[in-house]
Amino acid sequence: MFFGFDPVGLLFMIPGLILGIYAQIRLSAAYNKYINVGIQSGMSGAEASREILDHAGLASVGVEEIGGHLTDHYDPLKKTLFLSSENFQGRSIAAVGVAAHEAGHALQHQAAYAPLKLRMAMVPITNFASFAWMGILVLGMILGGALFAKFIWIAVGIFAVITLFQIVTLPVEFDASRRAQDQLLRLGLVHSHESEAVSQVLNAAAMTYVAAMVASVMQLLRLLLLARNTRD
Repeated sequence: MFFGFDPVGLLFMIPGLILGIYAQIRLSAAYNKYINVGIQSGMSGAEASREILDHAGLASVGVEEIGGHLTDHYDPLKKTLFLSSENFQGRSIAAVGVAAHEAGHALQHQAAYAPLKLRMAMVPITNFASFAWMGILVLGMILGGALFAKFIWIAVGIFAVITLFQIVTLPVEFDASRRAQDQLLRLGLVHSHESEAVSQVLNAAAMTYVAAMVASVMQLLRLLLLARNTRD
């Protein structure tokens, strides 16, 4: 039932799949549009994020360049912003917006923002859960019978951790974007007429997290339905 054609399971997958495709298209459109629009301040993403960090008293937080496309992230353990080359060096609305968003995570860390603290605490167990749930499920299917019924509930519990992580991620990402936009305007790094363009880029990026959350919730519901059916 799980690996064969499952029309009910397909119905659970469709919403997340459609939303995921839409989110990626929207992000690509917004980012590709504004990566070619220069920022009036003339600052690079690295310079803008450095300005935000220094103004917040976070001179010890590093800003480094990494490879890849949209690989930008803040590492709370290393206390470093890692910006992809196009955003580290770029002097566009998109580059500055993305860089400022990552600086927003550093501001969250400084403020001990509760959802960020929770997400940080969940990272190790979520990394384990990401591959463990499927292994438990497959093992249950191999063993079969009553053991399958027990193992699938274990898989449900493990996958619930992944879903919770995705849910917690949403306020973290939206708040980082809010902090980024506030700082960009307050410090004069973007002008008022550029604010809407920055919002478009950051809101499009946020949609990818919404899509991941929806896909995770739907998968959890699918597992719950399968587990309930094994009990009937």
